[in-house]
Amino acid sequence: MREAPWMILIGPAAAGKSTLGAGMAAATGRSFVDIDAIGADYYAETGWDMDRLRSRIRAVGRVTAEREWEPARVHAVERVVADHPDTIVALGAGHSHYTRPELFLRVQAALAPVEHVVLVLPCAEEGRAVEVLRRRSLATKSTDWTSADGHDFLAEWVRDPGNRALATTVLHTDGETPGQTLARLLTACGAG
Repeated sequence: MREAPWMILIGPAAAGKSTLGAGMAAATGRSFVDIDAIGADYYAETGWDMDRLRSRIRAVGRVTAEREWEPARVHAVERVVADHPDTIVALGAGHSHYTRPELFLRVQAALAPVEHVVLVLPCAEEGRAVEVLRRRSLATKSTDWTSADGHDFLAEWVRDPGNRALATTVLHTDGETPGQTLARLLTACGAG
């Protein structure tokens, strides 16, 4: 058994990481872990929870609160990698995006033993990718990921060079059904 997850899916909100992760797990007989579903316990180990994040958003604004929360996200990534060997993991959008270089380097070190780190995006063209993700986010999450002060988190996540530096594979999904993308990812990872 591998000591690290077999695959980690990264990328912006509404990219399809959870859908692909669940499909890959079913196709390969591995467990699927979504950090958005289990992260609360890991954040708590650093003194953070969603109530604290919401409180900080009200006090200092979304952008500043997200920056303050970065160390908790790094900790969650390190722990999920350590605690879930030979699995498929979906990292929520902010878990692969950091504004502080020392935090990004910690995540890069944590993901280094992972065989497949897949960046999931709708397409290569950044502006179009943001438009597609915004439509999906509004439809599925009722948010466009723009803060009250106009900061566009989707654009930030799509354009982040750190995501590409972490990825061993970039997977564009627009124009495909989830099943078609899954089949292509299975083949790309030698599992299909």
